[in-house]
Amino acid sequence: MKYGIVQGGDPLSADPAKRELYGTGGLNAVKAEPRAAKMTRGSVAAVLVPGKPDSAGAQFFVAVVDQPGLDGQYTVFGHVSDGMEVVHTISSTPVDEKGLATERVEIRTVTIRDMPPEPFSTQTAQQLASYRAVLDTSAGPIVIQFFPDKAPGHVRQFLRLAQAGVFDGTAFHRVVPGFVIQTGSLSSRATPLTEKQQRLVHNLQPEFNDTKHVKGIVSMARADDPASATTSFFICTAPAPALDGKYSAFGRVVDGMAAVEAIEASPRNGETPMARIELKTVRLDRVGK
Repeated sequence: MKYGIVQGGDPLSADPAKRELYGTGGLNAVKAEPRAAKMTRGSVAAVLVPGKPDSAGAQFFVAVVDQPGLDGQYTVFGHVSDGMEVVHTISSTPVDEKGLATERVEIRTVTIRDMPPEPFSTQTAQQLASYRAVLDTSAGPIVIQFFPDKAPGHVRQFLRLAQAGVFDGTAFHRVVPGFVIQTGSLSSRATPLTEKQQRLVHNLQPEFNDTKHVKGIVSMARADDPASATTSFFICTAPAPALDGKYSAFGRVVDGMAAVEAIEASPRNGETPMARIELKTVRLDRVGK
């Protein structure tokens, strides 16, 4: 059902010759269990024979969007943690008058795996310090070294966002000569985040430290709330002692200050560059690797 649900798991569907029977196999094998109060986007539920609560089995369906009309009627036994974009695409598959897909979409394999740890959550401070972020900008590359001993949470989160491509396609939206250049704001991104990327974005607890905000220091931007930093960060282009102890410095530029200075010198309207200066990609390298 386009943008409604997608259904699979029928053992009969392994045989394309039995297409007319699809949806009838693998049922009446599981007793009824508590029904979910809400059928929300990504819910995975057992298919039932209408009017038969003990008819669940191999078949299941995934809610592509919230389905309030199904609240309280089905046993939800899982939730999609990754891949809703794929589910959405499957829901657009052409169907016939019976609602059967006219183009075969196959479940090739099902793999049971342990929940993977959050990226960069298990590395030591020494291991985190071996990473370098290479910012490919319109003005040239900028290389950042990290301070995990000063702001470990910020370093881990920056690495996660960079690895996931969250910063890619953002712009240097704020340039204040003699102060900072700022980028990473999602509002400047050329394309929206994917659902997987969006799940990585969250507010950061402050990690104010004794690092002085001098030229080349990389620090996290925020609003008035000290815990409001998310993705936007800035590079100091001159000493900024007013920021010391009030913003979370987590790295410094070790190569590419010429690019930083070129961005700082770009024509502006107030603090906004007149021509878009893009942060094209952020690549992670490791020293000695």
